[in-house]
Amino acid sequence: MDPISEFKERQKAAWSNFATLENASGTAAPHLVRFAGIRAGERVLDVACGTGVVALTAARLGAKATGLDLTPQLIAHARENAALMEVDIPFHEGDAEALPFADGSFDVVVSQFGHMFAPRPEVVVREMLRVLRHGGRIAFSTWPPELFVGRMFAIMGRYNPPPPPGVAPPPLWGDPNVITERLGGAVRDVAFAREALFFQMLSVQHYVQFVSSGLGPVSKLMEKLDASEPAKAAELRRELGANAANWFENNALRQDYLMTRAVRQ
Repeated sequence: MDPISEFKERQKAAWSNFATLENASGTAAPHLVRFAGIRAGERVLDVACGTGVVALTAARLGAKATGLDLTPQLIAHARENAALMEVDIPFHEGDAEALPFADGSFDVVVSQFGHMFAPRPEVVVREMLRVLRHGGRIAFSTWPPELFVGRMFAIMGRYNPPPPPGVAPPPLWGDPNVITERLGGAVRDVAFAREALFFQMLSVQHYVQFVSSGLGPVSKLMEKLDASEPAKAAELRRELGANAANWFENNALRQDYLMTRAVRQ
């Protein structure tokens, strides 16, 4: 298996327990749906959809939503959500870098904290724009590198082995200058907006315990370090807590994020 494929397999496993964060990510979904201007009857693709919170929110407005994610456990959970809400949404297990849809299939393509984890930005951008019709809208939410979540991933990067060549750090998708460059001349009317979600936690210590045992890439890394290098695991927990303390107030962690919208040429 080539290094990129191996990287994707590790990502698939790492995000398998992301459903535990569904309620928090669900509070951000209406903001992206509104920012994208999604309307009833529009064909909407939710890329790297996780448990489907954006697709489900769009479908509740009457959009014809479709979701896709790399991780089978999340797709299974998204289908359960759709059944519970009694909405008809096809959820596909698939790769954001190889979308199984024809050119121009959708009026709107969205991604909430998802496509940013695809290893090669140029590939995922090309695919998302390929399946978007001319004049259609692309919109996504991402974590800026200088804020809470972006800093958390930077901390983890110091403890993880280096990624394969060509894999870009996900938080770069939170830099407007990088986004503008990556979208390039394929789009027009690029717009940005800021939002925040608040992750309820009784204390910073509770947060560290939660992410160490239940947040995808963090828990996988912590499990490995606990078994092989416990001193490093303790230092990682200390760094994660120190970072979180900067954003903790009123028993919640403030997680600021960036939203981007553009129109395909």
